[in-house]
Amino acid sequence: MSSRQTILIPADPAPEKYGITEKKKQEIDFLTQQVQNAENEVQQYQAIVTSLTEKSTKLDAELATAEANKTQALNNKNSVDTVVNNAKSLYESSETTHKESSSAEDDIKGVATEVNTVINKLIYSAEVINKLSNLVIRKKAINPLISDELVSMVSEASTNANNAVALTLVALESVFASQATTIESKSAMSLELLQARKLYEFIIGRKVTDPKDVTNKTSLLYYLDQAYDITSNMYEETLAASDDNADQLNDAQVSLSKSEVKLSSLQAGLAAANAAALAS
Repeated sequence: MSSRQTILIPADPAPEKYGITEKKKQEIDFLTQQVQNAENEVQQYQAIVTSLTEKSTKLDAELATAEANKTQALNNKNSVDTVVNNAKSLYESSETTHKESSSAEDDIKGVATEVNTVINKLIYSAEVINKLSNLVIRKKAINPLISDELVSMVSEASTNANNAVALTLVALESVFASQATTIESKSAMSLELLQARKLYEFIIGRKVTDPKDVTNKTSLLYYLDQAYDITSNMYEETLAASDDNADQLNDAQVSLSKSEVKLSSLQAGLAAANAAALAS
């Protein structure tokens, strides 16, 4: 019986090699997908950062405008407050001056009355003295014994009385002139007081005689106060939006930075895997 020789045939190494190659291919495909996902993530964060940056620029411009409007509104408010104080001072001063002019007019009327009384008495006295002087002169002509000194005295008295009347008439004319000036001044003060009161009332939006210290909603003062409140609110809202956008932008930039680092790491891993595949 012959023995059959067994021939050992070496195994084909191809399946093992094929398995290694397929594994590397799967690894490369996985890494490639990871890189693509990371690239998409970077693009998304970059788009967010770009959008938020553009919004930040816009908000910065809006914030600068809002701040300028707020500052202007505050300046207007301060200006009208100053105008209110000045208008109030003018009104009060005009009121005081008007009262003083009225008092002065009353005083001058009193002086005129007194001067008129005095001049009437002087005229009467002058008439009496003149009659006495004429009587003495006539008596002197009849009776030489009458003293020349007496004649001289009564003549001088008559002259002085007439001069006193003349001077008092001048004084009375001055009083009348002052009275006319005072009346004109009082009229001017009355007009000034009226205009000052209307100006003050226009600004504060109410009658000065109104006991309620409430600013009317149609007044200049109210409008400027409202304008300041509105611009202040707009500034605060814009500032809040700007701060919120800055926070979002900062978070997005952090996320973008992390995603870029991740992408770089995955790209390096993919490059190494490709190099290893080519070397095998």
